[in-house]
Amino acid sequence: MTPRLEQALDKLYTALYTGKLNPECCTACAVGTICDTVDAWKHFTDTHGSLQLNYVGKVNEGFGRRLYGYLPSELLEIEAVFLKACGYELPLTRKSKRPQHPTSQETLYNGMRAVVAFLCELDGVEDVMEIEQKLLRTNLSSVTRITI
Repeated sequence: MTPRLEQALDKLYTALYTGKLNPECCTACAVGTICDTVDAWKHFTDTHGSLQLNYVGKVNEGFGRRLYGYLPSELLEIEAVFLKACGYELPLTRKSKRPQHPTSQETLYNGMRAVVAFLCELDGVEDVMEIEQKLLRTNLSSVTRITI
């Protein structure tokens, strides 16, 4: 696992389980959480949930600038994955479709789950949540075999 992936996962899991993950807050959403509740990333686009880099985003991308290990375009992709998985229509505007309960555990878990899969894909590693599920299934099946 890469250092940026490990750090991002730790921050996301902590935010989810402490109730600090919020898709409608630029410092508490997936990317805001990865960026230590700093909102500098939001200046890379003009619309929340958009994949389109604005001038500031393009300049930073052109110079290869990374925030917490991620390029501006990667941060926008991470946020879009999170919002879509939470049930938002993108880009996020006043008229966009939104989940009925944006901060419910189920909504946030779905968003985080999608982000974890995407972060693993970005770094070319197997999805850590899939690995966990495989281990759980393996352990459960061996327990079942023992008790029969």
